[in-house]
Amino acid sequence: MAHSVKLKAGDAFPNVSATLLNNTTVVLGKPQEGMSWQAVFVYRGKHCPLCTKYLNELESYKQAFADAGVGIIAVSADSKQQLTEHLEKLDISFPIAFGLTQSQMQLLGLYISIPRSEQETDHNFAEPGLFIVNEQGDLHVVDISNNPFVRPELGALTRGLAWIRDPNNHYPIRGTLDY
Repeated sequence: MAHSVKLKAGDAFPNVSATLLNNTTVVLGKPQEGMSWQAVFVYRGKHCPLCTKYLNELESYKQAFADAGVGIIAVSADSKQQLTEHLEKLDISFPIAFGLTQSQMQLLGLYISIPRSEQETDHNFAEPGLFIVNEQGDLHVVDISNNPFVRPELGALTRGLAWIRDPNNHYPIRGTLDY
C-alpha cells in the first residue's frame, strides 16, 4: 500500500497551480496584492455545507489576515461549473480557485476522500488543508485534516499570525525536527 507523504514545516511549498473563474492560472503560495505571505485554504467543494460556512466566515477575517501581511486564497478540486454554482452560497471577496487534481492533492499531502455517492460529488476530493507560505516560499504553518469539522479557528489563527509576523517576537518555524 502506498503511503501519503506529508509536507513538513520549513519545506519549500511545491509548485501547484489552479484556475480562477476568469480562466487565469494562479500559483498557490505566491503572495498577491502587496502581501508578503499567503494562506492557501484547501476546501472539500461545493457539496460540503461546512466548507460553505467556513469560507463565508473566512471573509470576515480577511482584514485581520491583511493586517498581518497574509493574503488568502481558497482552492478545491471542483470543476468551474461547481465553483460557479457554489458562489451562489458564498459571500466572499478573496480569490477562489478550482481544478485541483488528485496528483496535486497528493503532492500537498492532503487526505483524499472518495465520494459516498454521485449526489455528493462526481470526483475524489481533498479534505481540508491550510498552508501558510512565507516570503521565502517556505511552509511556515501547516494544518491538514481528514474531516470537514476539524479546521483552525480563524480568530486564534489570525491572532497567532499577527504574533508570528511581529519582528520583535523572532518566532521561528516550529516543528522542523527530523526524526
